Amino acid sequence: MLIRRLPWSAISIAAPFPCRSGGSNGLRIPVRKHLNSSPYSFCYSSGINLPPQPGQETDTRHSQSLKPGLYLVGTPIGNLEDITLRALRVLNSADVILSEDTRHSGKLLHHYNIKTPLMSYHKYNELQREQVVLRRLKQGDVVALISDAGMPGISDPGMELAKLCVSENILVVPIPGPCALVSALSASGLPTDEFTFVGFLPKHSGSRKKRLMVSADQTTTQIYYVPPHKLSQFLDESSSVFGDARKCVIAREMTKLHEEFWRGTLGEAKEVFSIRQVKGELTILIQGQANSKVEPPSDIELESELRELISSGESLSTAVKLVTQKTSVSRKTIYSLALRKFGKQLEVEDDSN
Repeated sequence: MLIRRLPWSAISIAAPFPCRSGGSNGLRIPVRKHLNSSPYSFCYSSGINLPPQPGQETDTRHSQSLKPGLYLVGTPIGNLEDITLRALRVLNSADVILSEDTRHSGKLLHHYNIKTPLMSYHKYNELQREQVVLRRLKQGDVVALISDAGMPGISDPGMELAKLCVSENILVVPIPGPCALVSALSASGLPTDEFTFVGFLPKHSGSRKKRLMVSADQTTTQIYYVPPHKLSQFLDESSSVFGDARKCVIAREMTKLHEEFWRGTLGEAKEVFSIRQVKGELTILIQGQANSKVEPPSDIELESELRELISSGESLSTAVKLVTQKTSVSRKTIYSLALRKFGKQLEVEDDSN
């Protein structure tokens, strides 16, 4: 994308709309007047046509040709401005949009004046819808899939449909967009080089505890999705498994007006949120287990220590005892190594004496 560089200024961008400006691919995005800033004018090569605004009745849904297939479209997790031009183009050009909640998604489509038909697709009707959708895809339709927020298929409907399409050699295309787990992780202040996304915990208490116990032993940052009404339960159970001192971050209302990143220990969180009500789905991150495990010495290192002690006059059994005290390796293992490496040498020395 080629952008005309303008002097830096903080801007607030209004809802985008197409505006011809010196060419068929020109696009101008208006800036709110109170900022006294000239509009950004830029040209681009991706061939993006934004949806028409109210009053424009031209149907441009098929003006941009897309290959038939399933398009997994990322949508905002709270702020309607967090959607890409490519996502808008795909949603506007698709033959049908599969939606987790048609009423919720309808607000997004209405905001951008997208008139593509919606079809409900959620965890309660996935199996019934799959064959209908598959038939449309095989007929050459462009099918877009969106969830209530974020990327489809990530703790949301879509995984099974994507697997089915792959097995049927149908094109599956990701249209990247917002994702709660990545957004929370990036601003958490916890290690981001390695992490484990757990998502929603099982409903059964025994299964939940088992999963938390697995997480508690891992050195990577652990990430969970937690409904607000289950926050107290999650903090009680996780603190009993991870320990009250383990650091955590609770991200809520991300990208919205009241966005918050609460940081502290699980024990502190349990105390704070026992008297505080929260709204909206939560993303909770827990620091990984400190990697305090010491790697056991190798056979070569053990042999070297044994040789040094035996050469200084210690008996084989004493050398084994001294080495065992300095390492986590069992006495039986060290004694077996000592006999194998030094047994014959000691026998020869005893015979010569």
